[in-house]
Amino acid sequence: MDLKVNVGSIDKIARIAVGILLLVLAVMSIGTPWTWIGIVPLITGLAGRCPAYSLFGINTCNIKK
Repeated sequence: MDLKVNVGSIDKIARIAVGILLLVLAVMSIGTPWTWIGIVPLITGLAGRCPAYSLFGINTCNIKK
């Protein structure tokens, strides 16, 4: 299993911001129940790893390990 970081800093910040925004909307009952999907970008942003990126061979991280 490949657990390398594949999410860059700008991508990470955007994922965390969108995730938090969607979760705040979900908690406030604004929008649809689909706003709970905000947990996905939040977790992938905090972890620095996106399974979909791994699947498609995408890497936005500039750090080479």
